[in-house]
Amino acid sequence: MSYLKYTPYFYLVFAAFFVYDAYEKWNEPNETPYLSLFIAALGVFMFFFRRNFAKKMQNRNPKS
Repeated sequence: MSYLKYTPYFYLVFAAFFVYDAYEKWNEPNETPYLSLFIAALGVFMFFFRRNFAKKMQNRNPKS
C-alpha cells in the first residue's frame, strides 16, 4: 500500500491543469475561468487535507 502516499500528489496535478485552463480562458470573451479556479483551489485543499489525514493515521498506528 505504499502507492497511497503518492495519491495526494494527483490532486496537485489536477490543480495545475485547471490553473492552466483558467489562464487560457481568462482573455476569451465568452469563457469564464472562475469554475476552473474553484476546482484548482479545491484540488490544492484536497492535497493538504489528504496529506494531513494520512500523517494523523500514521502517527495513530505506528509500526513497531
